[in-house]
Amino acid sequence: MRFIRDRVLNRELLCGTWLNLGSSMTAEIAATAGFDWVVVDTEHGAGDHESCLHQLQAIAAGSASPLVRIAWNEAPRFKRVLDIGAAGVVVPYVTSAEEAERAVAAMRYPPNGIRGAASLSRAADFGRSFGEYLSSANERLVTVVQIETEQTLDVVDEIAEVDGADVLFVGPLDLSVSMGMPLQFDSPRFQQALARVSEAARNRGKAAGILLNRAEQIEQTVAAGFTFVGLGSDGGVVADGMQRLAVAFEPYKS
Repeated sequence: MRFIRDRVLNRELLCGTWLNLGSSMTAEIAATAGFDWVVVDTEHGAGDHESCLHQLQAIAAGSASPLVRIAWNEAPRFKRVLDIGAAGVVVPYVTSAEEAERAVAAMRYPPNGIRGAASLSRAADFGRSFGEYLSSANERLVTVVQIETEQTLDVVDEIAEVDGADVLFVGPLDLSVSMGMPLQFDSPRFQQALARVSEAARNRGKAAGILLNRAEQIEQTVAAGFTFVGLGSDGGVVADGMQRLAVAFEPYKS
């Protein structure tokens, strides 16, 4: 398993992508493409827990760190994906420091958290390296908390202060909807919101993250201080590619 928490907290530029098809094949393709991390999406993605396992197994063929976005900030969801080999968890809709603290506690074994231990898990090499995993997991697993509402911007500094909330990750679509301006990602008001998140992360030694939908956004995003940057998804790439193939026939149709 490839852990990247140290690189995250060093604010190294780390690039990734989203996996929402529930497919182990596209997971393997993404993991071997050169990304630093990939996220298996179990919040809005098509897969279930078993397909999440298959995707994590496929990701092991590449060099990307395997992360999983869970469906909600509930402790059982964390240990389920961590036990099958996630190197980090993306937590949706974190709206307060208390919720961030709850997420971090679910990520960590006692005495620093509430994660239950399982010695025969895939994460612990089916028991062969349980001692090493138990002693190092609290420091090696990365916790990504999503900033997705306008109200959360008012407390983003408090969230950034939570030990273990490693990445403040903007969910751009949800945030834009919450702000009453769906998909208006280039508007000055939305860009100001991004700057607010970036500043909070930088001031407290955390990383600011975001998922982009166009490569043209990368330069501006990196310049704004975001260092944990995703671009696109397997579903988006397939949908766009299939549409391009179909459109290629249109000039020849009567």
